[in-house]
Amino acid sequence: MLLFVTLAATLTLAAMLLVAVPLLRGSTTAPWAALASVAVLLLGSVSLYATWSNWTWPEEVSAGTPAGMVARLARRLESKPDDLDGWLRLGRSYVAMGQPSLALRAYGRADRLAGGRSAEALVGMAEILTVQDERVLEGRAGELFERALAIDPKAGKALFFGAVAAMRRGELPVARERFATLLTLDPPAEVRPLIEQQVAALDRAIAGKDAAVRVTVKLGPSVRLAAGDAPLFVFVRDPDTPGPPLAVKRLAAKFPLDVELTAADAMMPSRAISAGKRVLVVARISRSGRPEAARGDPYGEVSYDVGRDGTREIVIDRVTP
Repeated sequence: MLLFVTLAATLTLAAMLLVAVPLLRGSTTAPWAALASVAVLLLGSVSLYATWSNWTWPEEVSAGTPAGMVARLARRLESKPDDLDGWLRLGRSYVAMGQPSLALRAYGRADRLAGGRSAEALVGMAEILTVQDERVLEGRAGELFERALAIDPKAGKALFFGAVAAMRRGELPVARERFATLLTLDPPAEVRPLIEQQVAALDRAIAGKDAAVRVTVKLGPSVRLAAGDAPLFVFVRDPDTPGPPLAVKRLAAKFPLDVELTAADAMMPSRAISAGKRVLVVARISRSGRPEAARGDPYGEVSYDVGRDGTREIVIDRVTP
């Protein structure tokens, strides 16, 4: 069980990176905004895996050492290469042993044998790909999770990662539906409240999606940009509450630039733009390409009353000390 929990922890770390990494990459899409909360990722993942895993720990381990069991299973499949269940079991075994490349091959063989109709094989491949590179959740891994859900709409792990992927795409109603479906699958008692909180946060984000901050960003005459492609980050912050921004976008530093930020641009649905709130909007050119402010970064800021102000102007005319 230790190996499996270790892998689950790795998956949790990969999922947490979904919150931070897109800010470092250059995506200009709103999906960052809707990423799952760290609480769900940290506290929910291991329990979700323990609940919805197909791994049969007691009978497999009792047959001998894990390595010996896997070797025997692999040898048996050499003489029975069309054993779909055997390849699925081999994939789970390699995952438990921390051999993702071999697990991916086993799940791939199972997928071919099933003619692309095995939800378990699809989810197995998608999980491994996500651990190896979280960015594929927006590509191949995300497509595999979607295919798995088309086959089995109540596949627990596909629902979990599919919800996170939907949030990255900014498809908040889809993410909300998937988390709600997870609640019907009798999740562990310690996880249920977290999923319920996530559903409630998504409800608030969806309801407040019309609350928007609109600014026109201009470059002040005293600021000169060197040749290059330093990005522009536009943040909406709550001046009264520390923590992650209420919304953020990464854009090309071309001026003047009209920018609209909504709840769909939130880093976490539980912290989003809402009408009636006075916020601080900051536009900063990042010479390092990172979202964190660094010495020498040009920036500008303006106060904004959400729901009352129209388009306001931000002039980048200061430099981060």
